[in-house]
Amino acid sequence: MKLNRLAMVVVVGICLSFPAAVFAKPVTINWWHAMRSARGEVVDTMIQKFNESQTEYVVVGTNKGDYDEVMNAGVAAFRAKKQPHLLQVFEVGTQTMMLSGAIYPVHKLMAETGNVIDWSNYLQAVLSYYMDADGNLMSMPFNSSTPIMYYNASMFEKAGIAPLSKTEPITWDQLGEITKKLVDEGIAPYGMVSAWQSWIQVENYSAIHNIPFASKANGYQGLDCELLINNPQVVAHINQLKEWATDKRFMYGGQKYQGPKSEFIAQNAAVYMDSVSGIAKLKSSVNDFKWDVAPLPVEASMKSPQNSIIGGASLWVLTGHTKKEYEGVAAFLKFLASNDMQSYWHKETGYFPITLNAYNALKEEGYYKENPLQAVGIDQLNRANPTEISRGLRLGYFVQIRNIINEELELVWNGKKTAQEALDNAVSRSNIQLRTFEKTYN
Repeated sequence: MKLNRLAMVVVVGICLSFPAAVFAKPVTINWWHAMRSARGEVVDTMIQKFNESQTEYVVVGTNKGDYDEVMNAGVAAFRAKKQPHLLQVFEVGTQTMMLSGAIYPVHKLMAETGNVIDWSNYLQAVLSYYMDADGNLMSMPFNSSTPIMYYNASMFEKAGIAPLSKTEPITWDQLGEITKKLVDEGIAPYGMVSAWQSWIQVENYSAIHNIPFASKANGYQGLDCELLINNPQVVAHINQLKEWATDKRFMYGGQKYQGPKSEFIAQNAAVYMDSVSGIAKLKSSVNDFKWDVAPLPVEASMKSPQNSIIGGASLWVLTGHTKKEYEGVAAFLKFLASNDMQSYWHKETGYFPITLNAYNALKEEGYYKENPLQAVGIDQLNRANPTEISRGLRLGYFVQIRNIINEELELVWNGKKTAQEALDNAVSRSNIQLRTFEKTYN
């Protein structure tokens, strides 16, 4: 009996000698995202590596569909007070998220959880897109890309056209000459095709040429902004593409990427403009011709082109959780930004590494010498310090505005409107959206 009592005392003593945290379950951190298929597998691996790296937290990743579906799911969950800790939102939802009243700004999260972050180590052209007017980071960049130009190197070689530089952009006039030669000689059915026409042919075209897309520094300086895309230079650019369509130097393949990419893969178009994240897909899909990449073209008058702007998404921290949970969120975000994770993400998906340390480490190991295609978008993004115009766009109801621009551009391609008429109408229709947003959030 005495031995049994002694054993119980020993057991109790042992239990009391260990802190309760040893026996506590790890804190769960929920992350809703839009990554699926191969990219979803990469995300799952990153989550797994974080979970294996420590015992305090467990991150649970859940795919909630496409970007717009993820954002809608997050809004619905917040209203029901069942929101995740992290929500991946595409870049056009930035202004809406900032003014939603539902976010815990990343700069504040990291500071209040004791994480000292050197934000100057991040790619500034990426970081600036997700900053407020005072330069504070509101969400953590995650999958960031920019558009580049893909071209059929086999067709170029057959036409006697030299390979394009991976650092110095050709002019739009030169592209016109190249595509004309390819079509006239019967080498290519069409000259060029473009994915994401608003993002590439209006938004990025404007940024690279330092032309305001909207007033108030593209919306950064106030909700009372208006679209300015019906300016002479953008009108002339769209008009030129329409003229090229008459002699097959340009073809319209659809608003998004599926149609244009299919036309390029089928060798119906020699030049194809799309996100850098398309590199991995083309590597796996194209085996019957050689292809290469180059920066987007610029107008001959633009001697020093600006940086292109990003697409993709960032991670927003939602309010309504405990201090301990936020410590886990901060630890996870810091883990995602580590050199190892950024290198892995970049190599597997084509999206940018978001820190200069990760980028420089990849350069030092010779990655870009072995994979020069991967450097083209980064060099284009970083070739100039972002201006107030080229740092990005901060517009309310931007999803609807992009749809409006796409609709109006289609009317140009099918001959129902001139470039000026279409862009004038895109501006007036979009300004209605902006005024509605301003009334809602002012």
